[in-house]
Amino acid sequence: MEDVYSRDLPFGTLVTAMVTPFTEEGSVDFDAVARLAETLVSEGCDGLVVSGTTGETSTLEDQEKEDLFRVVAETVGGRAKVIAGTGTNHTAHSVEMAVRAARAGADGQLVVTPYYNKPTQAGVLAHFDAVAAATDVPIMIYDIPGRSGIEIHTETMLKLAERPHILALKDAKADFSAVTRVMANTELDIYAGDDGLIFPWMMAGAVGVVSVVAHVATQQFRALVDAASCGDLKTARRIHFELDPLVRAVMTHLPGAVSAKQILKMQGILGNTAVRLPLVEPDAVEMEPVLTDLAEAGWDFSRPTRQYSATTNTDESV
Repeated sequence: MEDVYSRDLPFGTLVTAMVTPFTEEGSVDFDAVARLAETLVSEGCDGLVVSGTTGETSTLEDQEKEDLFRVVAETVGGRAKVIAGTGTNHTAHSVEMAVRAARAGADGQLVVTPYYNKPTQAGVLAHFDAVAAATDVPIMIYDIPGRSGIEIHTETMLKLAERPHILALKDAKADFSAVTRVMANTELDIYAGDDGLIFPWMMAGAVGVVSVVAHVATQQFRALVDAASCGDLKTARRIHFELDPLVRAVMTHLPGAVSAKQILKMQGILGNTAVRLPLVEPDAVEMEPVLTDLAEAGWDFSRPTRQYSATTNTDESV
């Protein structure tokens, strides 16, 4: 297996798709954004997606997005890759956001399959070509048919891989056969786009993950990615099992942005859990399964520090 650290990766290896902190009044809390970015990088992230799905990109204004790109770049630029979420279902708008990302100092951009419109594969290809031609900022394509309504066919992905500014794929399709073909036939850097699939995807050759759950267990995710990258199957497998209840807590009961903000507040990282409509904060009943999964992971929130992440199991006999 290739040692991904033997070359410079334009998007990093442990990439957290950052939430966007808001004030209680609903405006972007840029001070909290900077603090969160600093925390994530100091604990092991070498890449951050800004204004992605978990960042509530669909309810951010264009200027807010550009300001977010700039604040995060000024805070952690040079220590982590800043990846701007620029993709929309409107090609001209996506081009504009690519230009804004370049102006704000982003290192890369995450461009999702155009959603809702359901274009043909020719339209998908033309959309990504237009965004790629707008700037020199490298692109990570985001294939997530559960949100976009369409998948990127493997043949289309193989064509896109030939474009000079398209360097990576965030795969959230969960089609192992399809991602295997892309790994085997392109030079794209592949990222698991599903927190529960980091282990198998990296064992096959993915270079890392774009994660939501890494917000709340950054060091454990760092250890998993490092072990998988080095081919340490035993350690990677153990951490994969340890993280399973945390992945369920964040990703299966509520929208990821909602659950991540709730847990970040419990950890003392965020001051509030505000989200923008149509997202709403959960009630006690909705939080119950989240708390149950956290308890299964052994998390203790009675201590108001970042150290309540579950005690790592050092028994490697698993």
